[in-house]
Amino acid sequence: MSEPDLHVSADDRPLFRKDLPRRSALPYALVFLLAVAAGGGYYLWRMREPPTLPAISEPTAKTTPSPTAGTAPQIEHPIETAPPAPPLPTLAESDAAIGAALAGVFGSASFEQLLVPESLVRHLVATVDNLPRKQVALRLIPVKPVPGPLRTTGQDSTLVISPDNAARYTPYVRVLDAVDSKKLVAVYTQFYPLFQQSYAELGYPSRYFNDRVFEVIDHLLATPDIKGPIALAQPKVLYEFADPAFEDLSAGQKALLRMGPDNEARVKAKLREIRKALQHE
Repeated sequence: MSEPDLHVSADDRPLFRKDLPRRSALPYALVFLLAVAAGGGYYLWRMREPPTLPAISEPTAKTTPSPTAGTAPQIEHPIETAPPAPPLPTLAESDAAIGAALAGVFGSASFEQLLVPESLVRHLVATVDNLPRKQVALRLIPVKPVPGPLRTTGQDSTLVISPDNAARYTPYVRVLDAVDSKKLVAVYTQFYPLFQQSYAELGYPSRYFNDRVFEVIDHLLATPDIKGPIALAQPKVLYEFADPAFEDLSAGQKALLRMGPDNEARVKAKLREIRKALQHE
């Protein structure tokens, strides 16, 4: 199978063509962010300006780099970590360990159903970092897509996201509701040196990843609360939000809007819970 076009979302390609079977990528970043925001959310729509993503390279040393002394900004949300016993694996060999830890939090069945277990730390870090941007690269998203097409109703000037579209994401949100936020934060704290190392390799050697996690959570919590139908436009093959203000939102904020108001409220409540748990860590 050929490499997907990273400038187009999974939903944009098959989802918006009327003559092809379709799958949605919406739950990616939300389940995902909760996995990274405490261990950690999202959806990709039509993106006009693809971001520049630093290459994700293999680590050259087994030591964990920290923000550069003297040049790093002040850390706003420090994570206190103790030397783990046994010691952490290298970043390149961490999938089994962190996968087992996350499976213990989400449950083995949900973990196998939702998450792609390869390059977990790197993909979680890269996706979280990009949620406030216009696009999240498909190859970096560690959560499996929910099957099925985007459900719409009406046409032309009356085209909107159908109210029953939210039901496609409800099983994912239920999994999030069931997660113990304190246990998720404990996994994140345990493996934090690897998250920090991955963030440095992504191109931010002088920044602190946990501060970025707080920025992303706050960004998602700022998503508008829309109670009524959300109007769509279809200028060509792809759907867009009819309201330019919605179309200009980030990938992560669009994800929340797509899920429907009830699911959005539940995800935001979980994000607040995780944020609080992180502050007390």
